[in-house]
Amino acid sequence: MQIVIFLLSAAVSLTGSVVLVARLERVGERVGASEALLGLAAALAADGPEITSSITAISGGHGTIGIGVTLGSNVFNLAALLGLSTLIAGRIGLHRRSIILEGALAILLALIAVAVVAGAIGPGLGLVLGLLAFLPYVAYSALRPTVRPILSLPGRLSGWLARALDEEESELAIAIRPQRGDWRDGVLVAVALVTVVGASVVMEETGSSLGSAAGLAPILIGGVILAAVTSLPNAVAAIYLASKGRGAAMLSTAFNSNAINVIVGLTIPAAILGLGAPSQDAGFVALFYLGLTALAVALALQAKGLNRRSGSAIIVAYLLFVAVLVTS
Repeated sequence: MQIVIFLLSAAVSLTGSVVLVARLERVGERVGASEALLGLAAALAADGPEITSSITAISGGHGTIGIGVTLGSNVFNLAALLGLSTLIAGRIGLHRRSIILEGALAILLALIAVAVVAGAIGPGLGLVLGLLAFLPYVAYSALRPTVRPILSLPGRLSGWLARALDEEESELAIAIRPQRGDWRDGVLVAVALVTVVGASVVMEETGSSLGSAAGLAPILIGGVILAAVTSLPNAVAAIYLASKGRGAAMLSTAFNSNAINVIVGLTIPAAILGLGAPSQDAGFVALFYLGLTALAVALALQAKGLNRRSGSAIIVAYLLFVAVLVTS
């Protein structure tokens, strides 16, 4: 019976997140949000299942499962959103500025996640550092394209940042293209949000119970099973973007989703509720997330994009990650 509940709650949560993404984009279009900000809102909505599952696990005293869900989802995102998408598309061209902008932020947030999980810094400090890194990016993304180049920043930074986001937005505008929403979309956003939260709570609780009954380690439950299931909406979106040749949009979706997971799914609940004592399993997941992020950025910079060879390397790395967790 628990298996049926788990599968049903997973289906409801994932379906709800798809509705949430679509309707939130329409609301954003209604209020005149920039394409970059619409992309961030979509990433946040798509991350609903893993964020809720992580918060549920941490609040229930299952810190290892919570870490596994958020950071394991990030590892899965890199494999599915970048690796698998590239294998399907063949090659994804990427602008060098987009790789540097998104990649530098992704690596920085991964480093913060490692430090928090290892106990090198407290979750509260990790949250502050994460916000200091991510909020300026969000604020800059919220600016209209005509305003960004005239912003007073040191040297040629204003122009460089403006061009980097313009390259992403030119693809996001084609990939998203939401209709202008109305009050009904706002209502559906609220309903979908409640649905995703409720279904994700049930999914985490039944998944943890099933895993424990089967004798599975908490890190395997969170880092592989729940992480993969909750990340499916992002994977589907990335495969669609890759099939349309929207490399910058795909890269932004992957790294922004991971950034939101670190801040909202890990450091915020950890700062409020605590994570417990550091564990080797959780530390391994965090370090692997950092390493795979750096590898993906390096491969993308080397070839000005991703091809089947680099996509295969990312997927093989993920399979190694799963194998280590299973055997340990």
